[in-house]
Amino acid sequence: MKSYDLVILGGGLAGMCAAVEAGEQGADVLLLEKQDELGGSTVLSSGYMAFAGTDMQVEAGITDSTQSLMEDMIEVGARMNDKTLIETYGQHQLETYNWLINLGVEFRTLQAVSGHSVPRGHTIDPHQGIQALYKRVKEFSNVEIFFNARASRLLKNEEGRIDRVVYEADGESHTVLATKGILLASGGFAKSEELLKLFAPKLDGSLRIGSEGNQGDALKMAWEHGAWVLDLPYLSGTYGFHPSANSAVKSQGLAFYKGAIMVNLLGKRFVNESLSYKLLGNASLEQPEGISYQVWDQTVMEKAVHDDPLYDFELLKRRRLLYEVDTLDELADCIDVPIEVLTETISRYNKGIQNGEEVEFGRKSLTHNYGEPTPIEKAPFYAFESTVAMLATYAGVAVNSGGQVLNPYSEPIPGLYAAGEITGGFHGAGYMTGTSLGKCAVFGRLAALGALKTETEAAK
Repeated sequence: MKSYDLVILGGGLAGMCAAVEAGEQGADVLLLEKQDELGGSTVLSSGYMAFAGTDMQVEAGITDSTQSLMEDMIEVGARMNDKTLIETYGQHQLETYNWLINLGVEFRTLQAVSGHSVPRGHTIDPHQGIQALYKRVKEFSNVEIFFNARASRLLKNEEGRIDRVVYEADGESHTVLATKGILLASGGFAKSEELLKLFAPKLDGSLRIGSEGNQGDALKMAWEHGAWVLDLPYLSGTYGFHPSANSAVKSQGLAFYKGAIMVNLLGKRFVNESLSYKLLGNASLEQPEGISYQVWDQTVMEKAVHDDPLYDFELLKRRRLLYEVDTLDELADCIDVPIEVLTETISRYNKGIQNGEEVEFGRKSLTHNYGEPTPIEKAPFYAFESTVAMLATYAGVAVNSGGQVLNPYSEPIPGLYAAGEITGGFHGAGYMTGTSLGKCAVFGRLAALGALKTETEAAK
């Protein structure tokens, strides 16, 4: 049986950050990737990462702080987050941002995104980010990556410590020993119909566009050994995908964070569009057929951001996914809603915005507490058919700030660590854009460091 200090399950952002950190510490590391390539859910994401106090913010004249970031996370999470995890993220977020830059991860733009009081959505190309980390990993002689290696069980030694992983590769079963820790970084269960029906039956009508490897394998392995789970009641889909997104091209647009409104098939608004797109997804699924339209005007269109995964409205236009017309009557006809209802909806919205706050749903910002909505009145007018997709689950095993997996009594399970999407407790009842990839990077590093400590040190 081969032996390593640390065995990591999963080669997304959390697993790769853990592999780089452990490699830099001189540990012998094995990373098992179920698929034939790295990336997992990371490369399907919009590429936003939530950081505060960065050089990009300073250059843009944006005043921000770690405290403000943490307050937003707790507010968006409806105070159901684990405060210790939030504080740990705050303590390490800026150093992690700089650590990624030093590894060659390229941050491209800075945007105002869901849940933030100021622009702090730092965008990366997820493929480029994973490849930058992979480039660093390949420089280590002490780090190995096995592809097409599916972990199936975790085993305990006689002292009750989890120290072995059983995995399948090349049609055979193998067992590997981890002397210091096993780190679960294998994502969630967005592609497991079994687990989605069990924990999120309300999402039956959502598209399934998560990573093919996200079947919840490691969750089951952790449950077998007594891992506690958190945030499952708050599972939500992601709003803003075109219904064609279950194909190879996953078109998404969040024009409502630039000033669009959302209307259902009756032509009526049904929610405050400045909320987290997870909450918007829940509201959307309650509408007829689970379909709605984002509606905006040229004022919003001019806020499009080229090559941005959420705000490149011109790309949606080039893909022929937008309706574009000169009058609201024509727009109502295009999306097949009653003309008089749509015009009344927009008229009532415009009047509220001009008065400082629309009264129907209380919208007074573009996203969270940032940005001022504008009336929808400048032709041409646009509409984008939208629905909800299950992309990532954002719930899972309970962990402490060192990445140790906990049992129902908040006691560490010896030898077992986790980071990234497989963990729960961090997001709470909501989701703030950029915190998923952010926690993958921050806690991927911390979990690796925690596993490499002695059990006594890790418990302190």
